[in-house]
Amino acid sequence: MFNQKLGIMKDKIQLRKFIVAISTALLICVVAFGQKTERPNVVFMVADNVGYGDVGGAFQGGEIRGMPTPRLDKLQSEGLVLTQFITEAGCTPSRAGLLTGRYAHRCGLGSIVVVGTPSTLKDEEITMAELFKSVGYNTAITGKWHVGQEEQSQPVNQGFDEYRVGVLNSSDGCYYRGHMERMGLPEQLIAKTAPKIWEGDAENGMKVVREYTLDYRKQVEADITNASIDFINELSKEKEPFFLYVGFTNSHYPCLSAPEFTGVSPVGPYGDAIMELDYRTGEILDAIKNAGIEDNTIVVWISDDGASPNTGPPQDIGGFNGMWIGDLGDGREGALRTPAMIKWPEKIAPRNSNGMVSIHDFYTTLGNIIGAEIPADRAIDGVDQTDFFLGKQENSSRTSMITFLGNEIVAVRWNHFRIYPKQFIETEGNPVMTGIFGARTETNLYPIVINIFKDPREQHNIAADNAFVIGPYLQVIGAYKKSVAQYPVPKPFSMTKFD
Repeated sequence: MFNQKLGIMKDKIQLRKFIVAISTALLICVVAFGQKTERPNVVFMVADNVGYGDVGGAFQGGEIRGMPTPRLDKLQSEGLVLTQFITEAGCTPSRAGLLTGRYAHRCGLGSIVVVGTPSTLKDEEITMAELFKSVGYNTAITGKWHVGQEEQSQPVNQGFDEYRVGVLNSSDGCYYRGHMERMGLPEQLIAKTAPKIWEGDAENGMKVVREYTLDYRKQVEADITNASIDFINELSKEKEPFFLYVGFTNSHYPCLSAPEFTGVSPVGPYGDAIMELDYRTGEILDAIKNAGIEDNTIVVWISDDGASPNTGPPQDIGGFNGMWIGDLGDGREGALRTPAMIKWPEKIAPRNSNGMVSIHDFYTTLGNIIGAEIPADRAIDGVDQTDFFLGKQENSSRTSMITFLGNEIVAVRWNHFRIYPKQFIETEGNPVMTGIFGARTETNLYPIVINIFKDPREQHNIAADNAFVIGPYLQVIGAYKKSVAQYPVPKPFSMTKFD
């Protein structure tokens, strides 16, 4: 039965490749006999666990915290700075939400992917890369993926033409070899389990390049950047526009930087990692300019979720989430509110905005900008922010967002209120165990209501004096439940609860 399902899955992948190839070929023919397209290139950079208070400029960090970020500060001065950008509660959910425009649990990815479990990006999802392919773009990806490493989930089977310096999972896997060696496990098992660096393309599939070791951790960010620059140089010469997704690994623990960045920050390894990340970002921005495509390239830079100020060795001690309380993995503001900026010369005016934008919104917004058809056969949670980004309307098109852990609603944002069905409890861990490991408790009959603008540390429950908030809170949840009735979500896989 398993082999039969696997064969069906592989047939689906091949069929999808064929359809994409035919669609792309037709579009190329149309372009070849017409005018050169003016659709923008898109370079989308995703940092890993960078907190709101780690970056300079509008985000309270950078030089004043002993880790200057001059290239990110300059990027902010040239584009739209989103000071109320909200992600999902963890690396996998955020990346799944970005790639599909859907709350991650709708894709079965509401928690961090663990290799060997059923949690993985399914073939039937239509990714952002597939939107770009559908309108004739060349697509490429470098660096961190972290939404599954099964064949159906790999980037080259999810709309990307090519993948280089591939980190399919997460950088904490660099620790696995040492842990297993100390346990005396056989080398065969260690070699199979230890994380790898991959590369591949849609025609030939994926292959392992090397092991992702602690030592290579120091080099990987430079290699991701160089691969990204190579793509920019190659793809900028093509007739068709391109979409490049850059998955940086900094500042995810362990923070082990290249030699030239080791020891440069008084903050320690974390500060070194932020400074290297800033430098690598600058190298990619320079490559775009040097290729002569800066004026027609959209650059997006975000962090996938908040920082995790872990206890333990210096290379594991994380960042700072600014004025907001909450850490990686929980449902509070600090876990979800991260730096974000967008540059598109002559199209997006440089400015700061505190309008609410979700990580899911890029799917629908970029899809609209490039003229792709957004899927109508599933729930899409991204809001089209095109007019807001382009300055045609003053306010964001979003006023609410739900935060999930697995399939569980753990928080709702409505305007400047954060509303909790349950109370989060502070605990220590790696990362802080408030969210990922379920440290929350039941409340009374009424939810907790926080005015997040007035009370960023979330110390005062104002439900008694602001009961009017409960109505919109229930309406947001009601609209979500209605969508689930139309498009049921998969039952989440649990490693602790069994039938």
